[in-house]
Order: sequence, then C-alpha cells, then structure tokens
Amino acid sequence: MNPQRSFFWLGGLASALVLCSTFTFAQAASDAPPAQKPDPYQANVPKPEPKKPVVLSDQKLTSQGKMEIIRGMTAELGYARKPFPFGKTGVTIKDGKIINPTEEQMQDIMASYGAAIKAGDAAHITDVKFKDKELIFYINGGPERKQKWYQHIQVGMGGGDVSPGQPTEETNIHGSLIVLEFDNYVPEVTPAQIKQLLDPMLNFSAKSATQAYLDTVPPKAKQAITEHKALVGMNRDMVTYALGRPPQKYRDKDANGNEYEEWIYGAPPQQVQFIRFEGDEVVRIETMQVDGTKEVRTAREITLQPTQPEVAQQTPAAAPGQPPAQPTATGGDPAASRPTLRRPGEDTGQQPDPGARPQYPGANIPDTTPDPAPQ
Repeated sequence: MNPQRSFFWLGGLASALVLCSTFTFAQAASDAPPAQKPDPYQANVPKPEPKKPVVLSDQKLTSQGKMEIIRGMTAELGYARKPFPFGKTGVTIKDGKIINPTEEQMQDIMASYGAAIKAGDAAHITDVKFKDKELIFYINGGPERKQKWYQHIQVGMGGGDVSPGQPTEETNIHGSLIVLEFDNYVPEVTPAQIKQLLDPMLNFSAKSATQAYLDTVPPKAKQAITEHKALVGMNRDMVTYALGRPPQKYRDKDANGNEYEEWIYGAPPQQVQFIRFEGDEVVRIETMQVDGTKEVRTAREITLQPTQPEVAQQTPAAAPGQPPAQPTATGGDPAASRPTLRRPGEDTGQQPDPGARPQYPGANIPDTTPDPAPQ
C-alpha cells in the first residue's frame, strides 16, 4: 500500500473522530437545562426564621421586670389571628396553646354573641395586670368600660335622678383580654418573649391589617384576595379585602322569594361586576365585560369552615299509641308549630276557610217549625 495514501487515510479518520466527539458534546450541552439566573427581587426577600421555643427563667418576676413589661407591652399594636369572644373571661394561653375557650365553646359564643374583635382587626394592648400565676393583657380597653367621673353625678328632675353621662348599658364594648397562665409563678420574662407567647392570638410582625387577615384565610382565598378577585363561596370580609367597599349595593328577592344583597363594582363603559350574597356567602358572580359579553358563575369555588353551629332539628313528642312524628327543622310550615288547645293525637278536622262567612252557634240547626196552613 502506498505510504502517502495511508497517511491521508489515517488523517481523514482522525478528523472524522474529532468532529463526531465535538457534535456529541455540543448536543449534550444543549440538552442540559439552562442555568437559572438568581432573581434580584427574590434574593433580597428575607426568609422567615423558624420560631424557637421560649425558654423561661427559674426566677420569679421582680419589680424591675414588671416595669419592663409595662413599658414594653403597653400601647403595643398587634393584629388578631383569631376572633376574640365577648365576655369577661377572654382567652387563656398556656405553654403556647389556647386552653380556654375550646373550639366548640368558641363556635357557640360566636353564634350567640358574635366576636368582640374579628380576625385581622387591630388589637392594642391598653393595660397589663399581674397575678400570682397569670399575666393579664387588656385588649382595646378590655371587656369592661370604666365609668368617668361625670357619670357618678346624678341630677334630680321631676322626682327622679338622672345621670348626665352615657347610657347605663355597656354598649359598644369591643374589647377583650388575654390571660397568660404559668404553672407555679410568673417567671422573669422579657417583652420579646411575651410577644412570642401571645403569638397564637396576636400577630406582632404584621405591618398591616390586610397582611394579618391573609394569614387567617385558606390558601386559595389568600391567593384570590392578593389578585383582587372574588370567588363564589367567599364571605363579606373576604370580598371587602379583595375588591374594597362596594360603591353601590341593593337588596331584592329572587324568583323563589329568597332575599339577597348585591354589591356592584365598576360602571360602564368599564367592566362591571355584580356579586350576590345570601346571608354572608357569595352565591353568584356576574361580570359584564367591556366587549358586551356576560360571564355568570354560580358553582362554589371555595369552601369555608362554618363559624356557626347548625340548628338542631326538633322532634315533637308522639302521643301514646301514635307513630313517632317526623323531625321538623326551624323555618318549616308555620301551621305545624302553631299553638293549639287540642290534645296530642287528637284529630284536627278540616280547617275553616279564612274567607268564609263565620258560623255562629245554632246556625246549622234545622228549622223544625211546621209551615203555616194555607188560607
């Protein structure tokens, strides 16, 4: 074989191998996922630090410690993570957990009296009290209102005494209290440790009421509020935080006679949104687009945990020898629960027609007087 031809043949083979390896490396590099550049905005966002348990001191609280707590906690602003109940007992926290009232008791109180402070509302610590095993923090003035000096003055007029101050009933009291309970005695604690112990009820790190409220709602509702959208199934507070207070609202009844309230956002020629409430829940959202198209949503898009217990069904007692009566819920036929003097199980008979002429005693007695003889 010619040596010169062999040399060229080996050189071509080497060149082909180099080209193949270069192509394979380039293809592997192209298949690899591109390196993500760090987002400058996300890089500057501090990550939340994990909460560490509070380590309490073994020493009792001293007078100097009490002064530090009063200076550090009085007039502090937090936002309620959960609603505060009405009443003088407030909320009791021990070892970082709410021990009183329980979830069931809280639902009963909310159903009966409502909330003194709703979730997301501002909560100012207005006073601090010290007991043997408790620290008591009064929120927004506390559950009781102290009388002013002029409310003790009485003026006699027309044979009676009149107080020129406010009404005697404790109206418009929207305060509560938190009892921080310890085992044997109140230890030496700092204001920073107290804020961490009160964290189950108060959020001291939130910078606004909206941010504090978003921490109390489900993730889907939180995303919708952040994007300023309303969903079927939201309550009034969620819609208010998402879209603001409605410029217009009106009340009416539907074809079935159910009362509803509709909030209107926007005005032509811009987009107009009609949000319908039945009670405290959104049941219908109608959106009129700029191009004239209409979008109606009635399917539930979010499910919230009920805050009020359902009304138990009432089962009337059955008479002896009679089959048990069917349970009737509140809001059924009013005639079924109408008071009556009849005994249980007695036949009610046919009800008289309200528009019929009243019948008097003796009206239906046949006349037996014989006809007079013809003259």
